[in-house]
Parts: sequence; structure tokens; C-alpha cells
Amino acid sequence: MKKSKSENHLASSISADSCKDEFISSSPAETEDFAAKFAKKISPGTVIALFGELGSGKSVFARGFARGLGITEPVQSPTFVIVHEYRIRKKSVAVKFLFHLDLYRIENAESAFVFGMDEYLKPEAAITIIEWAERIEKQLPSGTIKIRLRHVTEKQRGILSVEL
Repeated sequence: MKKSKSENHLASSISADSCKDEFISSSPAETEDFAAKFAKKISPGTVIALFGELGSGKSVFARGFARGLGITEPVQSPTFVIVHEYRIRKKSVAVKFLFHLDLYRIENAESAFVFGMDEYLKPEAAITIIEWAERIEKQLPSGTIKIRLRHVTEKQRGILSVEL
């Protein structure tokens, strides 16, 4: 069976130390599909940092990632509440929670840690995915997966530099 473009990119990003290829998504559905496949390869205890400009697809990626973990409830960016915690009910999945953070309204790392950010940077039976991770980049734990998203055209987004 022939692998799709996203599956080929996914395989190379998981096995490489730093992925220099860029997956070009032509729609939000394609970005979600890519992220859902990526989520199935991620272990509990992982922190994923999403970087990119406003509208580059960070929330879409996070929604697809949640779908890949089996989360069926609506997944929205927690811009105003900063964090959403999703319980994963599938018994076949080792991950028990997804912590989805959005640091857009956080001015700096100090502000982030006031509300207990450190607890989300050491997930045990969980995965943490952080939008606007540049706000706390220096505080991210070693082993954080960094994903950079960018505008390619009005309708296309690039998913770049999946770093392990």
C-alpha cells in the first residue's frame, strides 16, 4: 500500500533528529489529518510546542492532534482560559489526558508560571500541547517537540521543522 504524503512526512519526522522537510497543507482538514496521524506516534509525558503567526494553523493542528488521541468533544483554543484539560477515555491509549494551552494572552514566562505552568511541562500520563510556545521557549523542557507552522499562501499552511 502506498503511503500518503503526510504519512511519509510523518515517518521521516518521527525518525529524524530534526525534520527539514515541510508538509504543505491545502486545507484545515488536511492539517487536522496530519496532526491526528502524528498524535498516534506520541508517548505520554511529551510536551509539544507550536510556533507560528496568528492564523498559521496552530489551533487546527491542536484540534487534529486531539482527534488522533480519540477526543470527540469540541476542541477549541483556550485563548481566554489559557488551558483546557481533555480526558482520554479510550482504554487502548496509554495517554489519559491532553493538556491544551494557549499562551497568546500571556506576556512572558513569569506570567505563565504564576498560574502553575510548571505542572503542565511535566505531564506523566498526559501530553501537553502549547500554542504560542515562543512565550516560554527558554523554559520548555528538553525533549520538547517543536512544530513550526507558517502561511504559504492564503489557503495553504506549512508544517515545518518537527524537532525531536
